Amino acid sequence: MRAAHRRRSSEMAVTRTREQVIDELTSAGGPFQIVEQTVHGVPMRVYAVPPRTLRDVLASTAQFGDTPFLVYQEERWTFSEHLRIVAGVARHFRDAFGVAKGDRVAIAMRNYPEWAMAFWACQALGAVTVPLNAWWTGPELAYALRDSEAKVVVADGERAERIRPELDGLAVAAVVVVRAGSPVPGTPVPGILRWEDVLATGDGGTELPEADIDTDDDATIMYTSGTTGAPKGAIATHRNHCTNFLNTMLGGAVGLVLAAESGAAQAAPPPLCALQTFPFFHIAGLTGLYTYTGVGGKLVLMYRWNTEEAVRLIETEHVTALAMVPTLVRRLLEAPGLASRELSSLAGIASGGAPVPPDLITRIEADFDRKVSPVNGYGLTETTSAVIANVGERYFEHPDSVGRPVPGTDVRVVDAGGPDARTGDIGELWVRGPNVVRGYWNRPAETSEAFTDGWFHTGDLGYIDADGYVYVVDRLKDVVIRGGENVYCAEVENVLFQHPAVFDAAVIGLPDPEFGEEVAAVIQPRPGTAAGADDIRAFVAGRLAAFKVPTRIVLRDEPLPRNAVGKVLKRELRGQLADGGRHPAG
Repeated sequence: MRAAHRRRSSEMAVTRTREQVIDELTSAGGPFQIVEQTVHGVPMRVYAVPPRTLRDVLASTAQFGDTPFLVYQEERWTFSEHLRIVAGVARHFRDAFGVAKGDRVAIAMRNYPEWAMAFWACQALGAVTVPLNAWWTGPELAYALRDSEAKVVVADGERAERIRPELDGLAVAAVVVVRAGSPVPGTPVPGILRWEDVLATGDGGTELPEADIDTDDDATIMYTSGTTGAPKGAIATHRNHCTNFLNTMLGGAVGLVLAAESGAAQAAPPPLCALQTFPFFHIAGLTGLYTYTGVGGKLVLMYRWNTEEAVRLIETEHVTALAMVPTLVRRLLEAPGLASRELSSLAGIASGGAPVPPDLITRIEADFDRKVSPVNGYGLTETTSAVIANVGERYFEHPDSVGRPVPGTDVRVVDAGGPDARTGDIGELWVRGPNVVRGYWNRPAETSEAFTDGWFHTGDLGYIDADGYVYVVDRLKDVVIRGGENVYCAEVENVLFQHPAVFDAAVIGLPDPEFGEEVAAVIQPRPGTAAGADDIRAFVAGRLAAFKVPTRIVLRDEPLPRNAVGKVLKRELRGQLADGGRHPAG
């Protein structure tokens, strides 16, 4: 972040808009040509260029040879080493366990390098990968194994211990334990073995096993977070993931064109390198995995988030891109001595997985003098990651918007009664396009309820302005209705985050005998600050209408409860406050 590396984007003359460049690149004969096609009976705009399957993405990595790929602590793998391991694991899965196209293989572990290798072995065979939440308990893991009818489980030692008591009665043929130590945790499944046992079965080179995979075959079953009930498995196809991959590639190509036309292009840009912070079992984490695999980039993995260690890795590994939840972005920006560290390689910070407070974009703009491009992606498990994006200068100009739809994606705003809302009016966001999954695994009723003629009902409330920018104001279920007035929690939270004493905040609705619901705010104060409930209320009252000001504020020293991808567990907060709450401030 040294001054010598800074250059304001506002001083550069861009000759074309982002949309004009996208139109050129996706037109007939372009490197990202998009054509009309019917998929699962739904007309949509799809990429006409490869890759068609995730296996194709994997096979293409042979060209990267000895380029560094995976970094974990002191361990390193090149692309050629990775491809050799993946090919061997795929052969073992096929020969020893009978894994074939369409079979489900579950992965339950931290972001170890073996996660990536197991995933790619599945995709090489045409098997369906089932990523399991590493934070789940044994019964939760067993639920997903039973629901998906997984044939094989690849788990680290900790997850294997959680699964062990649950395996009776499951249709699991084998358990492969990664980084188990010794001995391997006991299990009633005869087919248990260590990862090292799989690798020791022989070196057959980098040639992948034969497999006949179509672009619309199933590739993954990814379970939703389950904060509102039992998790549902969203079935994503190879088209879904390859569309997501190509969207990312297109975004990078657009950035290069705009940089060249503005005179900002680097003569020798550093090799692509990402610090992986999202768990691989989350769609944002999986996107990072197959994107950096496909472009020949380096992925740096962490055992768990540590701010000082993250800063060190950015420096030493020359990280060019970060993608993380807003909480971690804030922690990074507030790392002691950050301004004196050598972070000149960093070119982009993407945030998602939870609403991004606009003040974070202001911080990125100020701290990095617009050298680092911010990215906000809006998407869900059911949309195979981001289908709306806000990037660079547009994000600085519209920090409260999630951006515009990516190519091929249609977004509409639907009123409760069914018709589309008018421009600027709030309704439920519906999404359609080649990113949208085909439905939920073994859940025909839930699929019918959530999907209409290819349109996925996101459950998020938002609106689209006259310039096509999309704004998400809240989850449909999180609206606080106070005296007949709708209060959108995200709007109040954005204001709370602007208060200098607020480190973290969540707004929820609580029962109120007079107004039906009251607006409540749960706040984790910034260390070393002293702000009372009255001061915070006055701050909000100066920025929002009176009915939106929290009537109850709870200050708590401990972090707000969040799930594995950083979303605040508001149902848990409601339960805590209903039971009397903690540290009531007013």
